[in-house]
Amino acid sequence: MTPAWVAAGDRLLGFIPVTDALKPGAREAVADLHARGLDVWLVTGDDARTARAVAERVGIPAERILAEVLPADKAATITGLQGEGRVVAMVGDGINDAPAIAAADLGVAIGTGADIAIEASDVTLVGGDPRAVADAIALSRATMSVIRQNLFWAFAYNVVLIPVAMGVLYPAFGITLSPALAAGAMALSSVSVVANSLRLRGFDARRPVHSGDAPAPAREDGLT
Repeated sequence: MTPAWVAAGDRLLGFIPVTDALKPGAREAVADLHARGLDVWLVTGDDARTARAVAERVGIPAERILAEVLPADKAATITGLQGEGRVVAMVGDGINDAPAIAAADLGVAIGTGADIAIEASDVTLVGGDPRAVADAIALSRATMSVIRQNLFWAFAYNVVLIPVAMGVLYPAFGITLSPALAAGAMALSSVSVVANSLRLRGFDARRPVHSGDAPAPAREDGLT
Protein backbone atom coordinates (compact mmCIF):
# COMPACT_ATOMS: atom_id res chain seq x y z
CA MET A 1 0.00 0.00 0.00
CA THR A 2 1.00 3.61 -0.55
CA PRO A 3 0.46 5.80 2.54
CA ALA A 4 -1.01 9.27 2.08
CA TRP A 5 -0.20 11.34 5.18
CA VAL A 6 -2.83 13.71 6.56
CA ALA A 7 -1.83 16.79 8.58
CA ALA A 8 -3.37 19.98 9.86
CA GLY A 9 -0.79 22.72 10.11
CA ASP A 10 2.21 21.13 11.80
CA ARG A 11 0.18 18.38 13.48
CA LEU A 12 0.03 14.87 12.02
CA LEU A 13 -3.50 13.48 12.03
CA GLY A 14 -2.81 10.08 10.47
CA PHE A 15 -2.48 8.45 7.11
CA ILE A 16 -4.68 6.81 4.49
CA PRO A 17 -3.33 3.62 2.88
CA VAL A 18 -4.09 3.41 -0.85
CA THR A 19 -3.77 0.32 -2.99
CA ASP A 20 -4.82 -0.89 -6.42
CA ALA A 21 -7.08 -3.91 -6.40
CA LEU A 22 -6.07 -6.83 -8.59
CA LYS A 23 -8.19 -7.38 -11.64
CA PRO A 24 -10.45 -10.43 -11.30
CA GLY A 25 -8.81 -13.35 -13.09
CA ALA A 26 -5.27 -11.91 -12.91
CA ARG A 27 -3.80 -14.90 -11.07
CA GLU A 28 -5.60 -17.32 -13.39
CA ALA A 29 -4.27 -15.42 -16.42
CA VAL A 30 -0.66 -15.66 -15.23
CA ALA A 31 -1.05 -19.36 -14.43
CA ASP A 32 -2.50 -19.98 -17.90
CA LEU A 33 0.41 -18.19 -19.57
CA HIS A 34 2.91 -20.20 -17.52
CA ALA A 35 1.11 -23.41 -18.50
CA ARG A 36 1.51 -22.44 -22.16
CA GLY A 37 5.28 -22.21 -21.74
CA LEU A 38 5.56 -18.41 -21.51
CA ASP A 39 7.66 -16.39 -19.07
CA VAL A 40 5.68 -13.61 -17.41
CA TRP A 41 7.38 -10.44 -16.17
CA LEU A 42 6.03 -7.56 -14.10
CA VAL A 43 7.45 -4.22 -15.25
CA THR A 44 5.97 -1.33 -13.29
CA GLY A 45 6.60 2.22 -12.18
CA ASP A 46 5.37 1.40 -8.67
CA ASP A 47 7.81 1.00 -5.79
CA ALA A 48 9.52 -2.33 -5.19
CA ARG A 49 7.45 -3.35 -2.16
CA THR A 50 4.19 -2.86 -4.02
CA ALA A 51 5.53 -4.73 -7.06
CA ARG A 52 6.67 -7.68 -4.93
CA ALA A 53 3.31 -7.86 -3.16
CA VAL A 54 1.36 -7.86 -6.42
CA ALA A 55 3.71 -10.36 -8.07
CA GLU A 56 3.40 -12.74 -5.13
CA ARG A 57 -0.38 -12.61 -5.29
CA VAL A 58 -0.55 -13.39 -9.02
CA GLY A 59 2.28 -15.93 -9.13
CA ILE A 60 5.12 -14.04 -10.84
CA PRO A 61 8.62 -15.07 -9.61
CA ALA A 62 10.69 -12.47 -7.77
CA GLU A 63 13.46 -12.62 -10.37
CA ARG A 64 11.03 -11.40 -13.03
CA ILE A 65 10.01 -8.20 -11.26
CA LEU A 66 11.22 -4.77 -12.39
CA ALA A 67 9.92 -1.92 -10.22
CA GLU A 68 10.22 1.88 -10.27
CA VAL A 69 10.70 1.76 -14.04
CA LEU A 70 10.26 4.95 -16.07
CA PRO A 71 8.27 4.81 -19.34
CA ALA A 72 11.42 5.01 -21.48
CA ASP A 73 13.05 2.29 -19.38
CA LYS A 74 10.07 0.01 -20.00
CA ALA A 75 10.80 0.23 -23.71
CA ALA A 76 14.49 -0.42 -23.00
CA THR A 77 13.52 -3.51 -21.02
CA ILE A 78 11.60 -4.83 -24.01
CA THR A 79 14.59 -4.17 -26.26
CA GLY A 80 16.89 -5.94 -23.81
CA LEU A 81 14.73 -9.08 -23.77
CA GLN A 82 14.60 -9.03 -27.56
CA GLY A 83 18.40 -8.82 -27.57
CA GLU A 84 18.45 -12.13 -25.69
CA GLY A 85 16.65 -13.76 -28.60
CA ARG A 86 13.19 -13.63 -27.07
CA VAL A 87 9.97 -12.76 -28.81
CA VAL A 88 8.29 -10.31 -26.46
CA ALA A 89 4.67 -9.29 -26.00
CA MET A 90 3.90 -6.23 -23.89
CA VAL A 91 0.49 -5.95 -22.24
CA GLY A 92 -0.52 -2.57 -20.86
CA ASP A 93 -3.32 -0.08 -20.50
CA GLY A 94 -1.71 3.19 -19.44
CA ILE A 95 -0.12 6.19 -21.12
CA ASN A 96 3.25 5.19 -19.64
CA ASP A 97 2.96 1.75 -21.27
CA ALA A 98 2.64 3.08 -24.82
CA PRO A 99 6.40 3.25 -25.67
CA ALA A 100 6.93 -0.34 -24.50
CA ILE A 101 3.82 -1.55 -26.33
CA ALA A 102 5.14 0.04 -29.53
CA ALA A 103 8.62 -1.49 -29.03
CA ALA A 104 7.42 -5.05 -28.41
CA ASP A 105 7.11 -7.73 -31.08
CA LEU A 106 3.47 -7.91 -30.08
CA GLY A 107 1.80 -4.96 -28.39
CA VAL A 108 -1.40 -5.79 -26.53
CA ALA A 109 -3.63 -3.07 -25.10
CA ILE A 110 -6.49 -3.53 -22.68
CA GLY A 111 -9.62 -2.07 -24.23
CA THR A 112 -10.55 -0.18 -21.07
CA GLY A 113 -7.18 1.61 -20.99
CA ALA A 114 -5.79 4.84 -22.40
CA ASP A 115 -6.37 5.71 -26.05
CA ILE A 116 -2.65 6.17 -26.72
CA ALA A 117 -1.93 2.63 -25.51
CA ILE A 118 -4.63 1.29 -27.81
CA GLU A 119 -3.21 3.31 -30.72
CA ALA A 120 0.30 1.91 -30.12
CA SER A 121 -0.85 -1.71 -29.88
CA ASP A 122 -1.13 -4.47 -32.46
CA VAL A 123 -4.00 -6.15 -30.62
CA THR A 124 -6.69 -4.54 -28.48
CA LEU A 125 -8.57 -6.78 -26.08
CA VAL A 126 -12.21 -5.86 -25.65
CA GLY A 127 -13.00 -5.44 -21.97
CA GLY A 128 -10.61 -5.55 -19.05
CA ASP A 129 -10.32 -9.29 -18.37
CA PRO A 130 -6.58 -10.19 -18.26
CA ARG A 131 -7.40 -13.81 -19.10
CA ALA A 132 -8.12 -12.63 -22.63
CA VAL A 133 -4.35 -12.32 -23.18
CA ALA A 134 -3.87 -16.09 -22.93
CA ASP A 135 -7.06 -16.61 -24.95
CA ALA A 136 -5.71 -14.42 -27.77
CA ILE A 137 -2.41 -16.29 -27.84
CA ALA A 138 -4.19 -19.65 -27.88
CA LEU A 139 -6.44 -18.53 -30.73
CA SER A 140 -3.49 -17.20 -32.75
CA ARG A 141 -1.64 -20.52 -32.38
CA ALA A 142 -4.74 -22.46 -33.44
CA THR A 143 -5.13 -20.16 -36.45
CA MET A 144 -1.50 -20.62 -37.52
CA SER A 145 -1.90 -24.39 -37.18
CA VAL A 146 -4.91 -24.34 -39.52
CA ILE A 147 -3.05 -22.14 -42.01
CA ARG A 148 -0.14 -24.61 -42.12
CA GLN A 149 -2.55 -27.51 -42.61
CA ASN A 150 -4.27 -25.70 -45.47
CA LEU A 151 -0.98 -24.91 -47.18
CA PHE A 152 0.19 -28.52 -46.86
CA TRP A 153 -2.96 -30.06 -48.29
CA ALA A 154 -3.25 -27.45 -51.07
CA PHE A 155 0.31 -28.15 -52.24
CA ALA A 156 -0.09 -31.93 -51.85
CA TYR A 157 -3.33 -31.83 -53.81
CA ASN A 158 -1.73 -29.97 -56.70
CA VAL A 159 1.47 -32.01 -56.66
CA VAL A 160 -0.58 -35.18 -57.13
CA LEU A 161 -3.25 -34.00 -59.59
CA ILE A 162 -1.34 -31.63 -61.88
CA PRO A 163 0.89 -34.44 -63.27
CA VAL A 164 -2.25 -36.57 -63.79
CA ALA A 165 -3.88 -33.70 -65.69
CA MET A 166 -0.72 -33.44 -67.83
CA GLY A 167 -1.11 -37.09 -68.84
CA VAL A 168 1.79 -38.61 -66.92
CA LEU A 169 -0.21 -41.77 -66.22
CA TYR A 170 -1.56 -42.13 -69.78
CA PRO A 171 1.39 -44.02 -71.37
CA ALA A 172 1.44 -46.68 -68.66
CA PHE A 173 -2.19 -46.91 -67.54
CA GLY A 174 -4.22 -44.99 -70.08
CA ILE A 175 -5.52 -42.66 -67.36
CA THR A 176 -6.31 -39.05 -68.16
CA LEU A 177 -8.14 -36.31 -66.32
CA SER A 178 -10.86 -34.55 -68.28
CA PRO A 179 -11.18 -30.76 -67.95
CA ALA A 180 -14.53 -31.18 -66.18
CA LEU A 181 -13.05 -33.51 -63.57
CA ALA A 182 -10.04 -31.21 -63.17
CA ALA A 183 -12.33 -28.25 -62.50
CA GLY A 184 -14.30 -30.32 -59.98
CA ALA A 185 -11.09 -31.41 -58.28
CA MET A 186 -9.91 -27.82 -57.91
CA ALA A 187 -13.28 -26.81 -56.49
CA LEU A 188 -13.07 -29.69 -54.02
CA SER A 189 -9.63 -28.46 -52.98
CA SER A 190 -11.05 -25.03 -52.17
CA VAL A 191 -13.98 -26.52 -50.30
CA SER A 192 -11.66 -28.66 -48.16
CA VAL A 193 -9.55 -25.62 -47.23
CA VAL A 194 -12.63 -23.60 -46.26
CA ALA A 195 -14.09 -26.51 -44.29
CA ASN A 196 -10.84 -26.99 -42.39
CA SER A 197 -10.74 -23.26 -41.57
CA LEU A 198 -14.31 -23.34 -40.27
CA ARG A 199 -13.15 -25.66 -37.49
CA LEU A 200 -11.89 -22.51 -35.74
CA ARG A 201 -15.52 -21.53 -35.09
CA GLY A 202 -15.58 -24.26 -32.47
CA PHE A 203 -12.34 -23.13 -30.83
CA ASP A 204 -12.56 -23.05 -27.03
CA ALA A 205 -9.98 -20.63 -25.62
CA ARG A 206 -10.78 -21.66 -22.06
CA ARG A 207 -9.85 -25.32 -22.59
CA PRO A 208 -7.71 -26.33 -19.59
CA VAL A 209 -3.98 -26.45 -20.35
CA HIS A 210 -2.35 -29.55 -18.91
CA SER A 211 1.31 -30.08 -18.15
CA GLY A 212 1.44 -32.73 -20.88
CA ASP A 213 0.35 -30.29 -23.58
CA ALA A 214 2.93 -29.21 -26.10
CA PRO A 215 4.93 -26.23 -24.77
CA ALA A 216 5.41 -23.01 -26.65
CA PRO A 217 8.14 -22.86 -29.31
CA ALA A 218 11.54 -21.86 -27.97
CA ARG A 219 11.38 -18.30 -29.32
CA GLU A 220 7.98 -17.54 -27.78
CA ASP A 221 9.17 -17.48 -24.17
CA GLY A 222 9.27 -13.79 -23.35
CA LEU A 223 5.87 -12.46 -22.43
CA THR A 224 5.99 -9.20 -20.52
